[in-house]
Amino acid sequence: MSVVDGRASVLTQDDFEELARHAIRTNEALRLEFVNGKLGVKAVPDGDHGRIIAWLTQICIQSRQGLWLFPDQGLRIETYRKGNARPDGALAPIDTFVGQGEWASTDGVLMVVEVTSGDADTDGRDRVEKPRAYAESDIPVYLLIDRDTCEVKVHSQPDGERYEVVVTVPFGKCVALPDPVGIEVDTEPLKDWVH
Repeated sequence: MSVVDGRASVLTQDDFEELARHAIRTNEALRLEFVNGKLGVKAVPDGDHGRIIAWLTQICIQSRQGLWLFPDQGLRIETYRKGNARPDGALAPIDTFVGQGEWASTDGVLMVVEVTSGDADTDGRDRVEKPRAYAESDIPVYLLIDRDTCEVKVHSQPDGERYEVVVTVPFGKCVALPDPVGIEVDTEPLKDWVH
């Protein structure tokens, strides 16, 4: 963001990427995103958060050979506002991000995953803004593991503005991650990793 004649100008994607690079160099615990035209800071994941991502990674690679759940891969999202998100996981073929920088294209991404961290921005960010941004980016599946409500929400069938189908199940039930993911997940273990 720059100041012109005493007024702050709009943060551009290039400005954001420079700011994010600087933030990472000065504070590794800081995770910045630029979603829905707003700068956001994600909470640093706790141990249970990391265990959930490890659990889901194991399920994905055992179920679908050649895929990997990339933790914290920066993605360029949103066609309208040009945003940047760092989902907790991005499921894609193993070579999808080869040769790309910190902020990669969403081409080839089958699913993005967010695990709530209990911070003040979770409601707006993970439950409202990110589903819209991921749908605008035409990512086929958005999986929200909501530790606050003890539910899993599977968003699918993006129409360019939103996901047309959202399936919600409580922790402990099985849920299908629809094609192109095509994996059935028993969410029982998630009960052990809530705060």
